Amino acid sequence: MHETEVECPFCGETFTTLIDCSEDEQVYVEDCYVCCRPITFRVRCLAGELISVDTGRE
Repeated sequence: MHETEVECPFCGETFTTLIDCSEDEQVYVEDCYVCCRPITFRVRCLAGELISVDTGRE
């Protein structure tokens, strides 16, 4: 698990979240901790290390 900061595409607030790097690529939805809207996460990892996290609206 990797701790990283992301910005909500709805409210613009930055918050810290945990990213599971057990898979190389994954897409999932998680609610914003501030405004509770659904954020789509696109995560890329390589050999268990976090490469990138992109957030967007569904």
